[in-house]
Amino acid sequence: MSEDIQSVLEKATRKILGPLIRLLLRNGVACGTFESIVRQVYVDEAFSIAEQSGKATVSSVSAQTGLSRKEVKRLRELSPDDSSGNSQKYNRAVRVISGWMNDPRFMSTEGVPLALDMDDSEHGFASLVKDYSGDIPTRAMFDLLQKSGCVEKQGDKVYLVSHAYVPGNDPVDAINILGTDSRELMNTIEHNMACESSQRRFQRKVSTGQLAASEVDAFRKYASRNSQKLLEQLDSWLAERESQSKDDARYVSVGIYYYQDPSNEENES
Repeated sequence: MSEDIQSVLEKATRKILGPLIRLLLRNGVACGTFESIVRQVYVDEAFSIAEQSGKATVSSVSAQTGLSRKEVKRLRELSPDDSSGNSQKYNRAVRVISGWMNDPRFMSTEGVPLALDMDDSEHGFASLVKDYSGDIPTRAMFDLLQKSGCVEKQGDKVYLVSHAYVPGNDPVDAINILGTDSRELMNTIEHNMACESSQRRFQRKVSTGQLAASEVDAFRKYASRNSQKLLEQLDSWLAERESQSKDDARYVSVGIYYYQDPSNEENES
């Protein structure tokens, strides 16, 4: 690796780690704990890369990571942290909303999501949850969606009031999404750096450093409105093409985010 690439990687790493370290510090995670996590991930990823070429050994990973063979062996033998369940609640909440907006059973003839009874009738909220959230109980899903401001209950009816699921005030939900969505973005960037040009995945953004201060809030609202519209179109396209076979199913995603320099935050309403 050239010295220039090494220097650029170190600068990029600092930029990536800055927000993460702030989050860890706010939540009392000590540097030693973070170092242990880094060691574990170094070993896991080194084995993953080596296994693709059929040369995954403790010695080769030790040489690549700079960790002792004893440390590599110890970390390799630790039970992997299966975090797939962490994002399960998030993914299933999104699926329930998607089903509500795309399944004719839960929509009016004009394509508007219906107000649903809480029961398990054909057009009930319980049936929606059963069909689109797997084994998450109806009440648990309702509480999750209500907490995030997606649904309201008036009398015996449940109304969809927001098409976008974002976590409520529960920091655990937000942190789980941080891990999932940040990983997907970084994996996309890493893939694009390593693959042939014809295999690159879509990864774009628009930005300016010259937006008038008086227009910042207007752009935030404009971007949110149009991004939500695009995501709903993409979600509808995906819903029409989902496979009923697990062997044939593949996971794909498209994410959109809004960023504002902290020095401009006083312009937010």
